[in-house]
Amino acid sequence: MAKYLVIVESPAKVKTIRKFLGSRYDVAASQGHVRDLPKSQMGIDIEHDFEPKYITIRGKGELLADLRKRVKKADIVYLATDPDREGEAISWHLMAALNLSDKDVSRVTFNEITKSAVTESFRHPRGIDMNLVDAQQARRVLDRMVGYEISPLLWAKVKRGLSAGRVQSVALRMIADREDEINSFIPEEYWTIDAVLSVEGEKKPLIAHFYGPLGNGEKKAELHTRQETQALADQLEQASYQVQEIKKTLRERRSPLPFTTSTMQQEASKVLNFSTQKTMRVAQQLYEGVELKGSGQVGIITYLRTDSTRVSDEAMAMSAAYIEKKFGKEYLNTKEQKKSSAKIQDAHEAIRPTDIERTPESVKDSLDRDQYRLYRLIWDRFTASRMASAKIEQTQVRIKAQAPAAGDLPAQDYLFTMPCSKVAFDGFLKVYSPSDEEKSEGTLMKGLTETSVLTLGKLDPKQHFTQPVPHFTEASLVHAMEEQGIGRPSTYAPTITTILARHYITREKKNLYMTEMGEAVNNIMKTQFPEIVDPAFTANLESLLDGVAEGKVRWKTIIENFYPDLDEAVKKAQKELEKVTIQDEVTDEICEKCGRHMVIKYGPHGKFLACPGFPECRNTKPYFEKIGVACPKCGKDIVIKKTMKGRKYYGCLGNPECDFMTWQRPSAEKCPRCGSVLLEKGNKLVCYNKDCGYITTRKDKEQ
Repeated sequence: MAKYLVIVESPAKVKTIRKFLGSRYDVAASQGHVRDLPKSQMGIDIEHDFEPKYITIRGKGELLADLRKRVKKADIVYLATDPDREGEAISWHLMAALNLSDKDVSRVTFNEITKSAVTESFRHPRGIDMNLVDAQQARRVLDRMVGYEISPLLWAKVKRGLSAGRVQSVALRMIADREDEINSFIPEEYWTIDAVLSVEGEKKPLIAHFYGPLGNGEKKAELHTRQETQALADQLEQASYQVQEIKKTLRERRSPLPFTTSTMQQEASKVLNFSTQKTMRVAQQLYEGVELKGSGQVGIITYLRTDSTRVSDEAMAMSAAYIEKKFGKEYLNTKEQKKSSAKIQDAHEAIRPTDIERTPESVKDSLDRDQYRLYRLIWDRFTASRMASAKIEQTQVRIKAQAPAAGDLPAQDYLFTMPCSKVAFDGFLKVYSPSDEEKSEGTLMKGLTETSVLTLGKLDPKQHFTQPVPHFTEASLVHAMEEQGIGRPSTYAPTITTILARHYITREKKNLYMTEMGEAVNNIMKTQFPEIVDPAFTANLESLLDGVAEGKVRWKTIIENFYPDLDEAVKKAQKELEKVTIQDEVTDEICEKCGRHMVIKYGPHGKFLACPGFPECRNTKPYFEKIGVACPKCGKDIVIKKTMKGRKYYGCLGNPECDFMTWQRPSAEKCPRCGSVLLEKGNKLVCYNKDCGYITTRKDKEQ
């Protein structure tokens, strides 16, 4: 009887796949990569056509020996690693590591680990796709070149153990640029006026929003100061109010697309508060297989690394039958939605349940809490994507205010509006409400008509300030990377995990902030290697890698064009950075244990004070850098501090007795109005005292 050997990546898949294939198949796991570039050197032969030097990964010798024994007993070897470029490369490395050139070897892939998908894939085996392998080789070599050429410069400039990366350095720059944008943002004051109106015969009042003067194109009025707002409010107090128009429209809200890797990570962050790393870890478990009561071990979602929203014909038919049976024919989606982008590889389906009949509630007892919550999100999203659009009835109430002349303002008719909405047909909303679901604008008062008598109860003027763009979260950073074509589905989570682990950024309440370490690394990359941290350049490289995968571009051509410029930039940087190598900075702080002047050192979380007598004297203490500005509350020095997670701020040296702190750097200049400290915001100085509101241009930024 023929004996078949199937090699998968993860041990978690072994039991599931063995159950599907039967006793004639021996199933083993490679546990990821078995060969890689050496850690001790770059491992790329620059002089001989950039040939990579692959070696067996340390610790994999025993595993490979066991696999070789199994290979000898097998008539046919099936390489069933993951269905992506990385998986294709692992299969290619297994061919070399196990000496499979003389064996009957086939490559099989499956998008889901179910009996039908696995058995079907074994009916259609193929050879190794060298285009996919070469695309992965090109990515690995590019990343190795950037890391091994630039990282030593960071060790010399900042601290040993730091690293640069082709994608991570761009992500770091994106976060830094966003921080710069936020820090330089100057808020602008604006006002709104709401009218609280009572309707004859109704107990509940309605609230209408001031829009602007009627006529003249009805452009929305902008109110910038308290004075002009109060003058207008005084005039509106004397106005008579009447309903001018009640207009109803029916708007269609299309059902969402099923999840890709990026959108799954974003939604899991917003809804479940999962990090990108946690989302991928839990999704991997759902893909590889979980033990279900009555079914054994089975994969309950499709492959988790994809940028496609495509759905197989079989899955569409199954979902249509389920939705019609469960909700009715009117809930079926009859319009196909497609996400079109040149950046999409479309190698796999969207992320979906392997069986829509396997509802979240039916498997809840077989999953842990995180698995259940993510599976519920995936199931709900996919089911909603196959359902009909929701229909929203929107009502716009226009109210005319006839105001007499008041003060300097002439008699004028003004417009107030009151938007209302209600769901006319719930459609996909029956099972899923996206995290970006628009907030309800309230429902229309039943007794309100165009002849209703309105009486002003009160006017409610409110002061507002414009807000800067928000800090990146993991979700919004993934979205921005995808939008700009930086990285691919498999790289988002590792990229963010790396820059967090290196302490280049810190995460507080979902928001990502630069640390002092991150600022230092980003400044070096921007000044010395501007092309590498240019998002457009990185996105173009990703497009070239896609070209390799499609067989249109030779992978070594990319390397040949990339390396000379990198090598030249590194040599130039080595000369420049030699002059600015950081030495230990001596301070006036005296070590209380041995009497030496303490020096500034760099640790994982930034600067600290250490005794230069190490190892005889091991005394250390926190380092607080003075900025030469006195605290406006107590007069002591303001120093640079950091939160527990490494985010920089400015606080009083007298803390905890004095609670002064600010995220913006205080200036040595005093506010001419109130005498408080001025804060640096881009090219402006803004008074720390919010009630003062003084703003001026920084003298050092004037042209």
